Amino acid sequence: MSIIAKHVGKTIGEPPTRILTDISLEIRDGEFLALTGRSGSGKSTLLYLLSSLDTPSEGDIEIEGRKVSRMETETLHRFRNETMGFIFQFYYLLADLNVVENVLMPARKPGKENEKRPYAESLLERFGLADKMHRLPRQLSGGEQQRVAIARALVMEPKYVFADEPTGSLDSVNGENVMNLIQYANEKLKTTIIMVTHEQDFARLAKRQIQLVDGKIF
Repeated sequence: MSIIAKHVGKTIGEPPTRILTDISLEIRDGEFLALTGRSGSGKSTLLYLLSSLDTPSEGDIEIEGRKVSRMETETLHRFRNETMGFIFQFYYLLADLNVVENVLMPARKPGKENEKRPYAESLLERFGLADKMHRLPRQLSGGEQQRVAIARALVMEPKYVFADEPTGSLDSVNGENVMNLIQYANEKLKTTIIMVTHEQDFARLAKRQIQLVDGKIF
């Protein structure tokens, strides 16, 4: 098992408001898991905990047998950069960098820009952006920007990709295009995908669904 949550809970604020209660689950290597539920059910909070971007109030998250809450900050940052990619509802592309430079952002800190450039360009070609590599984000449509964000998430060849409502700001056609790319990453690149979505048609494309209701697995 690649990611294991053991009796995980999350509270925020003072007095504390409970967001998640006693979540236990296992995510296998190569799986495509959809986290579903109504707005406020806790699905995005759970995604952030599973990805180590947030820490639980109770319980433990283990990734590849390592308890992430016990990892030193620099070690965790390096581990995250080497093994994880992230896709969000909003693209978070840097306005002053062109497309290929945005894709290569995760490769900057470890000094792998030159090494990863051919792979970045091959991803952009596969994603239908070969003729737009040197454009700025503002010169792209929303669907194109999300494809750039997916390429950025994949450029370090991560074992895990965490996607938080990746189609949430797109129309149906671009949403389907994005889901095709996520399926490609799962099926062809063997990337483990954990995706939050409120769209049942897209959730059904996953190999497994987990529904949250009021912060608990339903």
